[in-house]
Amino acid sequence: MSVSWEQGVFGCGSMNQQPSQPNMSRPQILQPNQNYTFSKYFELSFSPEDILAELGCSYNRERLQLPTIELPEERVTSLTTIINRNFRRVKLLSEDARKQVIIAPILLEVCEIAQTQLNIEYPININERLQGRLDYYISQGKDLLVIEAKQADLSRGFTQLAVELIALDQWTRSPTPILYGAVTTGEDWRFGTYHRQNQHITEDLKLYRVPEEIATLVSILVGILN
Repeated sequence: MSVSWEQGVFGCGSMNQQPSQPNMSRPQILQPNQNYTFSKYFELSFSPEDILAELGCSYNRERLQLPTIELPEERVTSLTTIINRNFRRVKLLSEDARKQVIIAPILLEVCEIAQTQLNIEYPININERLQGRLDYYISQGKDLLVIEAKQADLSRGFTQLAVELIALDQWTRSPTPILYGAVTTGEDWRFGTYHRQNQHITEDLKLYRVPEEIATLVSILVGILN
């Protein structure tokens, strides 16, 4: 929901003129007639509550009860071996390295278990405020969105994730009432949900660590899709 403001006008007047009342409204964060890509929201230093309010959504943080599914032990063991090997053999000095060495292998295994496709750099365009590419997008009845946190900043990364979930709500044909997403540095993963009817974003309080909690993480990712 956009927050409008009126610019105060100051000038000279007679001594009998009543003093102007202070302006209690505030400037808009999102400027009219300006395009905002998803990555642009990462650059904004405002709180997620204020940014999302201008997009008509509410926000809170709490511990989410995420869906899980029991996985074959050999699947988890194999993936854990691959990720541990990647940690040993590759220095994670860039965002691309984290994507290729940690994030992509995990999501590819999730898709293999769920028997679905992984969309990478998936483009969507809703309007001038909701446009860009989704890092990783899986659609199988229930939609799952995963983005890599630029500069390893999970806080601003979650704001970007929330905006992408809002855009996905207007893009997907899925009737599911809740959209799920995660923002990750590769090692740390944080989930979020978008309740479509209430237009409400919830940020999970818990972080899931890789490789320590990889079994739990994959169980949740597959559980969301199933």
